[in-house]
Amino acid sequence: MALAFDEYGRPFIILRGQEQKSRLRGLDAQKANISAGKAVARILRTSLGPKGMDKILQSPDGDVTITNDGATILEQMDVDNQIAKLMVELSRSQDYEIGDGTTGVVVMAGALLEQAEGLLERGIHPIRIAEGYEMASRIAVEHLEHIAQKFEFGVSNIEPLVQTCMTTLSSKIVNRCKRSLAEIAVKAVMAVADLERRDVNLDLIKVEGKVGGKLEDTELIHGIVVDKDMSHPQMPKHIEDAKIAILTCPFEPPKPKTKHKVDIDTVEKFQTLRLQEQKYFDDMVQKCKDVGATLVICQWGFDDEANHLLMHRNLPAVRWVGGVELELIAIATGGRIVPRFQELTPEKLGKAGLVREKSFGTTKDRMLYIERCANSRAVTIFVRGGNKMIIEETKRSIHDALCVARNIIRNNSIVYGGGSAEISCSIAVEAAADKYPGVEQYAIRAFGDALDSIPMALAENSGLQPIETLSAVRSQQIKDGNAYCGIDCNDVGTNDMREQNVFETLIGKQQQILLATQVVKMILKIDDVISPTDY
Repeated sequence: MALAFDEYGRPFIILRGQEQKSRLRGLDAQKANISAGKAVARILRTSLGPKGMDKILQSPDGDVTITNDGATILEQMDVDNQIAKLMVELSRSQDYEIGDGTTGVVVMAGALLEQAEGLLERGIHPIRIAEGYEMASRIAVEHLEHIAQKFEFGVSNIEPLVQTCMTTLSSKIVNRCKRSLAEIAVKAVMAVADLERRDVNLDLIKVEGKVGGKLEDTELIHGIVVDKDMSHPQMPKHIEDAKIAILTCPFEPPKPKTKHKVDIDTVEKFQTLRLQEQKYFDDMVQKCKDVGATLVICQWGFDDEANHLLMHRNLPAVRWVGGVELELIAIATGGRIVPRFQELTPEKLGKAGLVREKSFGTTKDRMLYIERCANSRAVTIFVRGGNKMIIEETKRSIHDALCVARNIIRNNSIVYGGGSAEISCSIAVEAAADKYPGVEQYAIRAFGDALDSIPMALAENSGLQPIETLSAVRSQQIKDGNAYCGIDCNDVGTNDMREQNVFETLIGKQQQILLATQVVKMILKIDDVISPTDY
């Protein structure tokens, strides 16, 4: 009872409405939290690896998303439990920092919680478990450094990067054309990478999609694609050596900003006004012509009369182009965004070797390609596919591949995939457990067992006998001292991941282990869940 007495013996209440609150304390609270975490991990477990299944998510307004990207699944799931929300945050932070491995990190955390449950039942204090996990995660991360390999790549030799991106894409819907997509992703990253500073600005890579065509039609464009067409159907569709004026001011006569009305009571006044507007507009067009612009890209619209005049004066124009696209066009063409006509000068024009309008399918669907730019550091990946779901999922997959290529440029160490790194870490952690005298060694061993959950899930999803397969690979690793043996998911007939060219980035793997351990420690330290009653 949350009643306390003051020095005069009068009772006072500490927690308001105490008897109405549902509370879980001690071991019950920990078990409830662990089961919530395990439930989330169980959902994602089946979508791990190259044979992983996809999930279909329906939003309240009926939008359907099909994906097997862990972060997307958790992001769109309607999670009510507080502990499950921590798991959502966990995959989000992995996505934010590394971009890949969002499913694996949640499966790993779920396995750690499952192992912790057994230890709690034996009466080991949660803090001791958390400390043991912390020690074990340090051992695992150091061991990853030990088994990692560096590989060299250059502008001419991008094959290692392509192989790593193919590993990422092999677990997605798009795995049948993973080779071409991986090459596109790597070329895009190399186009915008600053290899001296080892940095990649992913904002310069724009991923556009259009329904129609097949996945194989996806292409990399060294330039920008804008989902707009020329404002007048009779304007030229093909402009070479274009000089582009990029405007953020409305291309039409000014509207009176004040609240006054203009009364026009005679035809003459109307004519005067019309001529005035036309002259104003003519001046605008003339300004653009004078500085040498051969194409105008405008953030705002212009009316039909303006359109007609532009056509007559041979100045092709594109209207209603979004702000982000304008910025990318400015970066690619080396132009400046001009907010006022008075500031338009020849130096501020962007240059592009070719601007063309391309039509798709049998409809009037057209897009504008701006290619052969002065500064080709902005590129576009243009995705095609049979329906909207495929295109959205391909965009997410390409995002993962871009992130992986970026991580390798930052740090070119890799470990081998297929669960081989986890099995190797698990062996190392269990070998190190004997050196710790306290209760923590149980937790360290449990951590080793939890590491096996990822290869186990890979084997399960591939339709192999999970325990047999895992123990065979494990004994092979111990016998040969070979840290490259993993689960043969694609049934190639070899367990050696070097032969299968299955790589993962070292920083991605380390991040997975560290993040999963942190979240599990946090969950284990919670021993009281106080939730107010629902009204």
